[in-house]
Amino acid sequence: MADDKHSGALSAAYAAKRPEDVAAIYDNWSQTYDADMSAAGYRHPTICLALLARHLPRGAEPLLDAGAGTGLIGEWLIITGYPNVEALDISQGMLDKAAAKGVYKALHRLAMGGPLPFADNAYAGVISAGVFTSGHVGVEGLDELIRICRPGGVIVLTVKNTLWQAGFAERIAALEAQGMLTRLEETPPYASMPGEADTVPSRGLVLRVC
Repeated sequence: MADDKHSGALSAAYAAKRPEDVAAIYDNWSQTYDADMSAAGYRHPTICLALLARHLPRGAEPLLDAGAGTGLIGEWLIITGYPNVEALDISQGMLDKAAAKGVYKALHRLAMGGPLPFADNAYAGVISAGVFTSGHVGVEGLDELIRICRPGGVIVLTVKNTLWQAGFAERIAALEAQGMLTRLEETPPYASMPGEADTVPSRGLVLRVC
């Protein structure tokens, strides 16, 4: 189990009501985030990486790591054959840690949930681990990811059950019915951090943009 500092930061992030509050929490947490999440057995990045590698050819570019944090996934994407990745995060402190790893082609300090300053069809793939969750980004953040992902590209994301049951599942089904996307894969629900007090599961999704 992670330490009390980690648990407190995570609880505060889940309870946050405003984007600036989320940013401040992660700014303060950025120095110990990697170690804290490793100690907690954080699963989202590994699961998202596996799903992306299964559905997006090696070398596809560019990719957007939406909610990149300190760059955990960015490091692994480079190693596994995706060399052109950009990072987006709401926290400058987290982006500074990501920048120090030297794996991203560009870093964007932006909040998800509203319009993003990227062109239509800009990315071959988007990966978003641990972002669609309590106190962070809801279903309102999905449409922009679809817009900036080119037809044939994939979006890999995790969704906490509280969001899934509060309109996310219906939105995915509606987008499928409209021919906007295809659900390539959906994992069984799983605990993102085994042993944590927050036992609400999440699921991983792979969406092909049409």
